[in-house]
Amino acid sequence: MAEEPVWLTAEEQRVWRSYMHATTLLEDHLDRQLQRDAGMPHIYYGLLVGLAEAPQRRLRMTELAMKAKITRSRLSHAIARLEKNGWVRREDCPSDKRGQFAILTDDGYEVLCRTAPGHVGAVRQALFERLTPEQQKSLGEIMEIVAEGLQPNEAGADLPWLR
Repeated sequence: MAEEPVWLTAEEQRVWRSYMHATTLLEDHLDRQLQRDAGMPHIYYGLLVGLAEAPQRRLRMTELAMKAKITRSRLSHAIARLEKNGWVRREDCPSDKRGQFAILTDDGYEVLCRTAPGHVGAVRQALFERLTPEQQKSLGEIMEIVAEGLQPNEAGADLPWLR
């Protein structure tokens, strides 16, 4: 017989629903700001940031998928859209016939530089200005613990960028 699930307590349910409510609203808030200011969704902005922070503004597609925590197929679709905008280009990897690099173009870097101040302002207003320094520290520690528990290191782990 299947074990009876351990249901959430009333307090755990309250915390879980508050978390879901806040993260959904935060993601929507940031997505709307980026659509309004740069015509791109939040996930695309994150990809541009990942490339801007990489040496020579380039990363292998598999590394970029891992950094963005998305599937390779979702990354491929997003990169195709960013290529249409002229913000990213792909290059074959000379040492691996199947591998490709995503490279942030100068136009993409300019868009990122123009968009970053508004995005940082939206993040600051929506999150950091609402929390005390102690709450910010606690939130960071909590999110690190949750992320560590969801990102196993063993071979064969079912992680988005491996799909």
